[in-house]
Amino acid sequence: MNAVRGYSAAGRRRLRGAAAGLLAAATVLGIGHLVAVLIDPAASPFYVLGATMVDHTPHALKDAAIRRFGSHDKLALFVSMAAVMALGAMLAGLLERRRPIGSALLIGLGVVTVAAAMARPTATPWFAVPTIVGILAGIVALRVLTTGSPTLRTPEPNSLSRRRFLLSAAAVGALAVSAAATGKWLGTRLHDIVADRARFVLPRTARPAPAVAEAVQPPVDGITPFLTSADRFYRVDTALQVPALSSGDWRLRIHGMTDRTVEFDMDRLRTLPAVERIVTLTCVSNEVGGELAGTARWLGYPLADLLAAAGVHPDADMLLSRSIDGFTAGTPVSAILDGRDALLAIGMNGAPLPIVHGYPARLIVPGLYGYVSATKWVVDLELTRFDAARAYWTDRGWADRAPIKTASRIDVPAAFATVPAGPVTVAGTAWAQRRGIAGVQVRVDDEPWQSATLAAEYSIDTWRQWTWQWNATPGNHTLRVRAVDGRGEPQTEQRTPPFPSGSTGWHSRVVTVR
Repeated sequence: MNAVRGYSAAGRRRLRGAAAGLLAAATVLGIGHLVAVLIDPAASPFYVLGATMVDHTPHALKDAAIRRFGSHDKLALFVSMAAVMALGAMLAGLLERRRPIGSALLIGLGVVTVAAAMARPTATPWFAVPTIVGILAGIVALRVLTTGSPTLRTPEPNSLSRRRFLLSAAAVGALAVSAAATGKWLGTRLHDIVADRARFVLPRTARPAPAVAEAVQPPVDGITPFLTSADRFYRVDTALQVPALSSGDWRLRIHGMTDRTVEFDMDRLRTLPAVERIVTLTCVSNEVGGELAGTARWLGYPLADLLAAAGVHPDADMLLSRSIDGFTAGTPVSAILDGRDALLAIGMNGAPLPIVHGYPARLIVPGLYGYVSATKWVVDLELTRFDAARAYWTDRGWADRAPIKTASRIDVPAAFATVPAGPVTVAGTAWAQRRGIAGVQVRVDDEPWQSATLAAEYSIDTWRQWTWQWNATPGNHTLRVRAVDGRGEPQTEQRTPPFPSGSTGWHSRVVTVR
């Protein structure tokens, strides 16, 4: 019986240590977040660590995360980080019970986090403060929960009674929660971007986009809608915390290899004629048959006109765009000045840009993957050269110039669907921005390719839908699709991963016919 009691008491002490570590970590994050709100939300320790992980994640792991979680990749990162932090925190609490080893671990974490904070693109010396204050508060919380005293003295065995521990744990937990909640409340008060967006009025359109004819959208259940709603539009970016930038604070600076430096605020921008265009965007991380593509109605201002106001030097070949959070993208200047509808967009599908899609302003450049062309929350445009500057993803090995590759996808029937024998409608979408889609072909198993019926083409900058009538016979069958672009070049069968310049290969689906 004594042995059982002894083991039970040891187990309770370990449980207390683990709980103390968790509460101390919560204090670090809560206090750090509260202090960061007063300096810069991007300096919050949790976001600093998360952003650093994003920056240094190998491209293969990044692609796997996007393939598995899609637009929920950031939520997956947060959950993974929370799990790792929880395990580390419990270890620190267990080690702290006899010697201040857990406190030393927190100090080490603080040093790493401060270094990461100071390496952020928008960092100032103040970026170190939230982590330093948070770590100090966490150490005090850990010592109080393990020894009953905030000092670093070695604790006496059983020096902290159960009742005192519970009271201390409740107090520390309340402090951590209230700090985080206060930080969130202050952040909302200081940066009420939701209310700012609600007040934002889109300008009248000088050149509206042509209407979408009925022939553009085949009447097939399950096929991708031609226009993608904002809530279903894919989101892939590096922002773990969506930047809070109001339309009144927004400024766009154009400089570098220009005749002059110019700056636009929203009032000056509104003196220019706004245009509306429907454009399909595609993420370079899209796998064959993936859903990281979408088409929307964008309202904004021609980028060529904005650059003309600054005067572009003839030998400038890159436009280095910068987001308010420090993200950069390098766009070929030729893709902006060749007549395509490259825009500084402020509206999407008849409403102001959604906050997660770049409110109040972002770039839209048809024909290029988003990582070199679609900077959200954009505030700076620098005319430079590819041999003189590197952007965020190109600095990590991705291609400098990234024209979108020809792709096609089967939407109907669904993967591994069971369909009745007889007439079956096969349908999907294909895209080859700036070239257009001239044809789509479908093959069943190893039978000859059959030409699908193309829906009407809206423009060469949008995807094109297609249908094919299949006389299905019983059994398991593999459907494959390939497209031909407007230049007559067929989509390649060769499978390649997204890195470094976009995936290739034919999409296929297995269906059962009964």
